[in-house]
This record gives sequence, structure tokens and C-alpha cells, in this order.
Amino acid sequence: MTSLGRLLFGSAMATLAMAQAASAETKLNALFMSQAAYSEADIKAMTEKFEAANPGVSVDLEFVPYEALHDKIVAASGAGDDGYDVVLFDVIWPAEFATRGFLTDVTDRIPADYTEQVFDGAWTTVEYGGKRYGMPWILDTKYLFYNEEILSKAGISAPPKTWNELADQARTIKAKGVLEYPLVWSWSQSEAMICDFTTLTAANNGKFFEEGAPVFTVGGAKDAVSFMKATLDEGLTNPASREYFEEDVRRVFSNGEAAFALNWTYMNALANDPAESKVAGKVKVAPAPGVDGKSVASSVNGSMGLGIPSNSPHADEAWAYISFLTQKEIQEDYSKLSLPIWKASYDNPKVTEGQEDLIAAAKQSISVMYPRPLVPSYTEVSDILQKNIHEVLLGQADVDAALAAASDRVKRIR
Repeated sequence: MTSLGRLLFGSAMATLAMAQAASAETKLNALFMSQAAYSEADIKAMTEKFEAANPGVSVDLEFVPYEALHDKIVAASGAGDDGYDVVLFDVIWPAEFATRGFLTDVTDRIPADYTEQVFDGAWTTVEYGGKRYGMPWILDTKYLFYNEEILSKAGISAPPKTWNELADQARTIKAKGVLEYPLVWSWSQSEAMICDFTTLTAANNGKFFEEGAPVFTVGGAKDAVSFMKATLDEGLTNPASREYFEEDVRRVFSNGEAAFALNWTYMNALANDPAESKVAGKVKVAPAPGVDGKSVASSVNGSMGLGIPSNSPHADEAWAYISFLTQKEIQEDYSKLSLPIWKASYDNPKVTEGQEDLIAAAKQSISVMYPRPLVPSYTEVSDILQKNIHEVLLGQADVDAALAAASDRVKRIR
């Protein structure tokens, strides 16, 4: 891949060539997150390849924790030409960012044939109001990771297919003295907890809103919170889960201190790496379970996209960079921590070799990815749910009262 034209979509090639002729070097400022999915080393390596193929364009990379990503993008929206040219954004933000004019509409830059080549769930990451505000890049959901050796010691021959079966297996593991706390989750008062709550809500056929009104006080959403609290009350879930983020979950599971964990794709490679994990070679992955009579699997849409802030002075160069990072060949080269957005990649041995069970789980999970509420006020909605659900997990409120309080507050902001 040596020519500039192979890195661009449509007319951006000519525009970028003119821009490079007019300036000795164009510097792009790009914002990424420093946890989960692609590693910093992966992104730096991809970027070096882009720069080598595009003399005259350099990229200044900035990495921040996920929790800081949203506010960084919002703050930079008023920075004029000194803001970012490329930003990584979560699936839950396009409604807000499009409504507030933070991201550039790139619908016309995307080749029409890409629509069928990329998973539908990936496209929802960058869409709002019938327009596309970037290219999907990280296609992710949470999977059920399990320690095959621990299950075997407890006399369990296969992973659970339902959440009730998972609880039963955890009881067996605990009763036989194999582990004190078979389950570990990322249930800190954060978006990580909302992702687990969404997965369980999806399994129970729950809803967040109906005709614009919150309905998470009843049905599947209430069942999800009740299940979370019950696993704590029974001593099946590690109580420290109420303080954990995803990396804490990975650490505990990789130390052999949990039989089951719900986490993103990236944990598969790291939990099976002897340099990172004490349980390498014992780790298996399956779709998150379903609920009898309601679902066969459950999944939250945790995907992310790459977009161009509206105030970027280098939109064409930025699109060239996004086009490079999201192309099929590059994603296949770096597919151990994040799976490609391209359907055809899942039949490529470069992607499947060594992670066959992950690919099998992905084919099922990607098809049932459930969205968190796609509303412009999502950040406020999430904060309210985080606070009230966390109070339940801490034993400071019961399920009905906490969800009712959350519903009342959400109604006031919508």
C-alpha cells in the first residue's frame, strides 16, 4: 500500500493532494482512549504506516481514559482550529454530538457498497437522523469469559446458556469450595456498569423508553437490577465489583480469582497471554447468556467510531486518516484486541486463527447487540441510572424505589 489514492474515498484524493502541495506538512490532532480495544501500541503502529504512505501528513496522538473522552470532545468543540481533527466516539454519543453540531456529516464520503460489507450493528455506532457522522472502527460487545479449569473442578462440563444457569453454576463452584466469589463484574458507578445492566436488560427483553417515556422501572430492566443485587446478596459476586472497572475485572479473572467475567473483546488476548495472566490456556469465551423463553443470548452495543469535529481545518486529511485506520486490511492486521467491522474478515484465517471460540461467539453476539438509549440527553440519563442502580448494589435502596427515583429525574430532563 504505497499510493495515496488507496487510502482515500472518492474525491478526497484530489483535495488532499492539493492540500499537501500548499503546505510542507499538515499535522492532525487525534484523540483516542487508553483502555480496551486497540492498544496504544497498535494505534501508534497503524499511524506510523499511514504517515509513511502519506508524506506531508503527520498525526499527533492523544490518549485519555474512556471516562474523560466525552468531555474532551465537548471541550474541544469551542477551541477553533486548535481542537481535534479526528476523535474516537462512543455509540451512545452521536445523538448528542449531531444535535449540538460537534461532528461533521460524512455520509457522502462513504462509498455506497460499504453499507452491505460492514455489519449493521457497526453502522448504528455512527448514525443519527439518517446521516452518518463517521466510520465505525471498534465493533465490540461484552462476552462471557469463563475459566474452563475451575468449571471442571466443580464438575461442570459446559458454560451456562442462561443467566439462571450461570447463577446455578456459581452456587456449585462456591458450595464445593473451589472459589469464594465465582463472579466478577465492572459495577463501579460508571458507564461500565450501565453496559452490564443493558446486557441483562436485553436478555430479559426489557426496554428503557417507550414513546419517549422511561419504562425501566418494570419488566426486563427491573429484572436485570434484581439479578445483579441477588448475586451480591448470595455471595456469588465479588463485592469489590461495586468498585471495579473493566481492567479490574480483567486483573481479577487473570489472577484465577473468578470463574466467570463479562468483558469486552480485548480481554480474550490478554487473559490468554502468559505474560499478562496466570490462567492463560484455561480461558474460554461464549456469548453472554439469555433467559428461558425470552432470549438465547444477550449483547450490548459497545462499538465506537472515528469522526471529524466540525471545527477541524483539515477535514480531507482527517478523512484520509480515518479511511486508513478503518480499512479491512489494517483491521485484519490488528484483530487480536478488536475484531473488524467487515463481515468478510470473519472467514479470514488471519483473524480467526487462535481465537476460534471468540469468533464463534462474535457471530452470535454481534447479531443481537442491544443499544443503550439513543437520546441526545444520554449522558444525563446514564448518570442518573448509574447513581440509582449503584445505591441498590450498595444496599442503600431497594430496586423499586431506586428505579422510580431514576425515572422521576429522567422525566425532568427530557
